[in-house]
Amino acid sequence: MDQELAWLEVLAPDLIDVVKQRYQVLQSIYWLAPIGRRLLAQELNMSERVLRTETDFLRSHDLITTSKSGMILTTQGEEAYQSLTTIMERLLGMHSKEKQLSKLLGIAHCLIVAGDSTELPKVLTDMGKLVNETLDIILPQGENIIAAMGGTTMAQVANSLTPKLAEKRHLVFVPARGGLGEAVDIQANAVCARMAVHTGGEHRVLYIPEHVSEQTYKPLLAEPAVKEVLQLVDKSSAVVHSIGEAIPMAKRRDMPAKTIAMLQQKQAVGEAFGYFFNQAGEVIYKIPRIGLQLRDLERIPSVIAVAGGANKAAAIKAYAQLAPQQTWLITDEGAANLILKGVTL
Repeated sequence: MDQELAWLEVLAPDLIDVVKQRYQVLQSIYWLAPIGRRLLAQELNMSERVLRTETDFLRSHDLITTSKSGMILTTQGEEAYQSLTTIMERLLGMHSKEKQLSKLLGIAHCLIVAGDSTELPKVLTDMGKLVNETLDIILPQGENIIAAMGGTTMAQVANSLTPKLAEKRHLVFVPARGGLGEAVDIQANAVCARMAVHTGGEHRVLYIPEHVSEQTYKPLLAEPAVKEVLQLVDKSSAVVHSIGEAIPMAKRRDMPAKTIAMLQQKQAVGEAFGYFFNQAGEVIYKIPRIGLQLRDLERIPSVIAVAGGANKAAAIKAYAQLAPQQTWLITDEGAANLILKGVTL
């Protein structure tokens, strides 16, 4: 397809430019709706006169409609936007950028959605949909155990999974690690429960506090309920997790001020699976928790890391040095562009 698109750009550059511009108008309305023309013109760095021509065209084809609050996509407009996403990302150079990012980070696959999820919440929704599509491609038919971490990004991913994922598959979602010291609705147990509801699969729970002493740790491993879930985690077909910024994650978990100061002093930039690491990918602190460890990822067939936003660029780049080669990174332009520019934050 890339070769065909290249020839189209040679033979009909004006047509391609028009298609790109109209798609970007649709995309921005999808992200920001409801939105007025003046604000949209500023967002697109386009004159109001040119934008009026494009929005009149889109309205005449029943792709957008206008209310007192501003412009929104019609049902047909949203269908057009979603249907054109793959080919338009190729036209806009996204496929090439994905290859560059994958090579730079040293992992198998990178998939990038347009936009920056820090500024546009709907971009995170698009990332969640891409997780669903990716799992549908990589999971074999039959029994599949999917280990999932918690967090706000993972909660959004859970909401984006669909029953299609369970076609010809028996899905069991299990928490990859013990409980987190954060809101109940974004803990791994809740995320797995939501994933099961959205796909029609099953889930298991792992009721373990975040911080456990060595004295408490060993007896817990012998508990039948804990043992059963940990055995399922060991048999996982795939792991889905997010990557966090080190200091915000430490504060969200109410970690001791002394520990946070140590993380700052040692310049921690990211966190995943309870491991805090610096820009060089060196682990500088680990939360003792029951469940999946970083070293265990090597034997999991598919690992999907989901993280986006310019604010997470440094964390993603650092984590890639610890990630297994078979990792699929699902991110957005906000993070990807900074990483490709050689971000040092």
